[in-house]
Amino acid sequence: MKFSEYDTVILITDYKNEGLKKGDIGAILMVYTEPNEAYEVEFVDDDGEVKAQIVLLISLITMVC
Repeated sequence: MKFSEYDTVILITDYKNEGLKKGDIGAILMVYTEPNEAYEVEFVDDDGEVKAQIVLLISLITMVC
């Protein structure tokens, strides 16, 4: 497992249907190991309102440095 709950991550591809763009920052809410490693990530706007909450495979996010 690469990430843990509450880690901050960066989206590395656009998700136009969810209003998300490459580079958006989110927080991991839940870690899934079956059937594949995946993460439920919450993204918020500049006002702190939730923009999207989606499940992503590990290949679609990277760690914030």
